[in-house]
Amino acid sequence: MSAIVEQATESASPGPAGRPRRRVRRSVSLGLGLTLVGLVVIVAVVSFVWLPYAQGDTSGTRLEQPSAAHWLGTDRFGRDLLTQLMIGARIALAVGLGSVLIGAVVGVTLGLLAAFATKWLDDTLSAVLDILIAFPTLLLAMLIVAAQGASLGTAIVAIGLAMSAVVARLTRVLAKRVLAQQYVTAARTSGTSWPGIIGRHILPNIWPTLSVNLALQFGVAVLAEASLSYLGLGAPPPNASWGRLLQEAQGTVSTAPVGAIAPGVALVVLVVGVNLVADGLRDVADPTRRRSR
Repeated sequence: MSAIVEQATESASPGPAGRPRRRVRRSVSLGLGLTLVGLVVIVAVVSFVWLPYAQGDTSGTRLEQPSAAHWLGTDRFGRDLLTQLMIGARIALAVGLGSVLIGAVVGVTLGLLAAFATKWLDDTLSAVLDILIAFPTLLLAMLIVAAQGASLGTAIVAIGLAMSAVVARLTRVLAKRVLAQQYVTAARTSGTSWPGIIGRHILPNIWPTLSVNLALQFGVAVLAEASLSYLGLGAPPPNASWGRLLQEAQGTVSTAPVGAIAPGVALVVLVVGVNLVADGLRDVADPTRRRSR
């Protein structure tokens, strides 16, 4: 809805006068998103070289309030909450990047196969993709994790495979649109091989739109992993996933609210940041939208 309103506003404003405002909105969105994501990345990188306490240290007082010794307090096991939150940043970024990589490789491959396939194979793959897309990403991931066992690696693979159907569907639509262009027909007529057409014409033209979608899928993957960990199907202890921290703090919200607020805020910061980056990239990376505006 916000995209529709923005488009209507921009189309109603005069071209030369409206362009600076659009550039400002895009730069603010992208800059704010990069700032939020950058904060999480910095925390994750710092956690590899410095942590306030050891990961399994339970020497603190249970449910201690924030203090000079424990900046965010401790959890119900006596662990430093800031330490757990920093480790959770690693897990969130690893899940997001790993899942998006798997989803991109599998999804783009299937999408290109469907775009170049014969009609019956294209129809079959499209039907399968429609069925998979009908199931929520979290539900598919839960089924895979339940079958393979709970672990961080299994969660990454499960979420990546679950989101690959969306990527494949988008790749198929975009690739077919490019294949219908006259310059691609000319390249095929001149004897250019299919790998050459994919590498020179299709991927460069569909990648801007795909990159925006993959950025959005990053946020979906982070939320899916947090949900899996909350349900006990994600990274097992001692991995301090933000979802697991939320699950462990749900019984002590009234006495130690920071234990639930801190991981919740961290999730919101990362997901909102990624979505703002995707919104900024939508105009920066997609040449068709730039030309239309």
